[in-house]
Amino acid sequence: MEFLIQLLNSIQYGLLLFLLASGLTLIFGIMGVVNLAHGSFYMLGAYLGYALSALTGSLTLAIIGGTVLAVAFGWILEWLLFRHFYERDHLDQVLLTFGLIYIFEELRSMLWGDDVHSVPIPDLLSASIPLTDNLSYPVYRLFISGVCVALALGLYWLIAKTRLGMKIRAGAFNRDMTEALGVNIKLIHAIVFAMGVGLAAVAGIIAAPIASVYPNMGSQVLIMCFVVVVIGGIGSVRGALIAALLVGLVDTFGKVLLPSMSGMLVYLLMAAVLLYKPEGLFKQ
Repeated sequence: MEFLIQLLNSIQYGLLLFLLASGLTLIFGIMGVVNLAHGSFYMLGAYLGYALSALTGSLTLAIIGGTVLAVAFGWILEWLLFRHFYERDHLDQVLLTFGLIYIFEELRSMLWGDDVHSVPIPDLLSASIPLTDNLSYPVYRLFISGVCVALALGLYWLIAKTRLGMKIRAGAFNRDMTEALGVNIKLIHAIVFAMGVGLAAVAGIIAAPIASVYPNMGSQVLIMCFVVVVIGGIGSVRGALIAALLVGLVDTFGKVLLPSMSGMLVYLLMAAVLLYKPEGLFKQ
């Protein structure tokens, strides 16, 4: 039963990483933007979840309201800043997004302070499912996994089955040809960026009740997101899902079975994948 609990934990962690990494791989693979500030959108979601749940008394309303605000913020940010950097060198993009990290941290400090905050789990999801006489599994963690699976299926349907998804894939393959065919590529980029910010924010909101809300929380997940993107293949949503689940399994079971090496196992996994498939598990 302990193995089952760790397996469920690794799947839940992997699916949460997928929400973050899918937005990052879309922005990086389709728009060509190296976005070091992506972890800040996760932090934004967590703090919006904290503020809106305290204001409304409902985590459901916090998820809905926080997602809408995050998507709107992403759309405005792309319009004000990012669209002017698509043709610039990656170094310029790195400098821009690195500066945004400090700006977002200062704004966070001004709005919510530097204390650690907690977000209460709704009563409906606060129970645990008994597995044995001594072991149980929290319902809320299953809820997180369910939300992530639903969003993953929705993202697959959007990109693979809809007209908008066809335009997104066409723009990623050949931007100039897509634009010549009459597709508004600027609008596509704005939608992709706003969607990436929204996915990261949702991950932050639903993770807040179990991970707490604290300063610099975005920087801790950013590196792991880049690991997932590199393993899965830049621009591949399917690759991000497989890679996130692999990273979740290696990280969770590594901490249990090889605690002295747990900090490096994920990077060893990345090195092994890149050794045999330098482009990642899946091409765009």
